[in-house]
Amino acid sequence: MAGSTGRAAPLHPGAWWLWALGLGTAATRTTNPLLLALLLAVSAYVVTARRPDAPWARSYGAFVKLALAVLVIRLVFAVVLGSPIPGTHVLVTLPEVPLPDWAQGIRLGGRVTAEGLAFALYDGLKLAALLVCVGAANALANPSRLLKSLPAALYETGVAVVVALTFAPHLIADVHRLRAARRLRGRPDQGLRGLLHVGLPVLEGALERSVALAAAMDCRGYGRAAEVPAAVRRTTAALTLGGLLGVCAGTYGVLTAEGGAYGLPVLAAGVAAALAGLWLGGRRSVRTRYRPDRWDARAWLVAGSGAAVAALLVLAGARDPAGLHPGVVPLVAPALPLWPAAACLLGLLPVLVTPAPDTPVAGPAGPGPDSVPDPEPAVRKPS
Repeated sequence: MAGSTGRAAPLHPGAWWLWALGLGTAATRTTNPLLLALLLAVSAYVVTARRPDAPWARSYGAFVKLALAVLVIRLVFAVVLGSPIPGTHVLVTLPEVPLPDWAQGIRLGGRVTAEGLAFALYDGLKLAALLVCVGAANALANPSRLLKSLPAALYETGVAVVVALTFAPHLIADVHRLRAARRLRGRPDQGLRGLLHVGLPVLEGALERSVALAAAMDCRGYGRAAEVPAAVRRTTAALTLGGLLGVCAGTYGVLTAEGGAYGLPVLAAGVAAALAGLWLGGRRSVRTRYRPDRWDARAWLVAGSGAAVAALLVLAGARDPAGLHPGVVPLVAPALPLWPAAACLLGLLPVLVTPAPDTPVAGPAGPGPDSVPDPEPAVRKPS
């Protein structure tokens, strides 16, 4: 039979989130502005190359603006409230406001040094990079497909999270649409008047979507659960609660020097108990999955690239802390450590192993499973 053209299967959304969280973890392990800028460039390039044309994928710019706002606010605080870093290169001296004795250690105004600004820049850039990585995950991972991939026990919680995550992208899309419509009509879209004329329809549209979503969830039997024995419910609660406590205690042990002996065993036991609790909790769910996303080799490569970046930056921080945390006293230009920089470039692997959005691939003739529109996140079993 003659071959025809189909579409590449979408990547599992969980792989995009693991990749982004790996880059975000790497960003929290360093204050070197060169490495942070490299992580930002890597995430931006992957988003530019693999972001689909969907409303939820247009939120990356909003996260970038939020990161810039965080960076500016951090610098303003360093100028107004001062910095704990002593410095000798005074840039400007602001009028200092005298404060009472109970506010010792806090000052308003005074000397603004280059060392203090550099420290604030490095610290703010770390948080900005983390926000941009979260924005990359929002722009690349389809939230409805991510909801479909959640364990059955977390379905109701996942719906609330997905609705919260998609609220901002839809809000931004509505603002752009209404501003463009007002410009085409020759009406102002700037200033307080423009904000009122754009803001009210946006809020009205958000309310209408909320009502429509509530009606759709009610029609599909959202929240309906199967009857399970009381012993199973108690066992599920005990395993889930005990597992979460074990994860917290094990994580604390791993991160502290005193808990190195018991940290990993307690963490492993907590994860196992939590997974068992989720498995038992899934028995209450009365829904099925239609065309579930498969975790294939591409998903392993994408998630593994983010995890590798995080692991290598953690290793680099233990072996060369000065390279990942450059000092500001004395004030010197930061150097780019070579092999941590090469580790950051591993985050570009998704561009090589995943197809571009809507890229045709060879497939069998006739309609296939990828030729129909995306299904709803879940299909309820008939009662």
